[in-house]
Amino acid sequence: MDLVPKQPDAEHLSSTHASTAEQRLKFFMQDVTGRALVMMESATHGQQGIAMDLVQEAFISLHKSYRDKSTEEWYPLFYTILNNKLQDWRRKEARRAQPFSFFRKVSLDSDEEEMMDIVDESSPNPSDFLDQAVTAEEIQAAVSKLPVRQQQAFMLRAWEGFDTQTTAEIMDCTEGSVKTHYHRAIQGLRTALAHLNPHMGGSSDE
Repeated sequence: MDLVPKQPDAEHLSSTHASTAEQRLKFFMQDVTGRALVMMESATHGQQGIAMDLVQEAFISLHKSYRDKSTEEWYPLFYTILNNKLQDWRRKEARRAQPFSFFRKVSLDSDEEEMMDIVDESSPNPSDFLDQAVTAEEIQAAVSKLPVRQQQAFMLRAWEGFDTQTTAEIMDCTEGSVKTHYHRAIQGLRTALAHLNPHMGGSSDE
């Protein structure tokens, strides 16, 4: 009688590993899809089809290139991929709107323009707004009116909880740019939502 434990064959191990990766991706997608769609719908001015395509393409790229990474590593990697796909889409849209723009570099939002020396702000929880009788829909509507880079900085910092350094890596810009975009986003949201709750204040500079 053979008492030596049977070793799983390579094909079985490979199948189990693939199944585990697929399972992790499924749970990961369930966690981030809603927030990612909100971010992309705001950035594409409410184009739900485009937003869905960008999010799905980012998931495909993540799974194809980084399936062996840990789930924690997936979060910044996913949003980095999503940001790159968004920027590619915006460049194509800018060229479509300006037929001769292929002769020059298409300029999107400037990260370095009017940089402010800002102490890094803590990430406010969006529920802080909700506690003051402002609905999620009203927050989303206000966010959608911000410049795209401000939208990204706010959502990555406040909704996803990334720190300034990680947000800068995702957005492919400096930490100073993130602080500037984030600060302006917060001030813009406070101004846009102030009429709903006077206690939120207007354009205060903290």
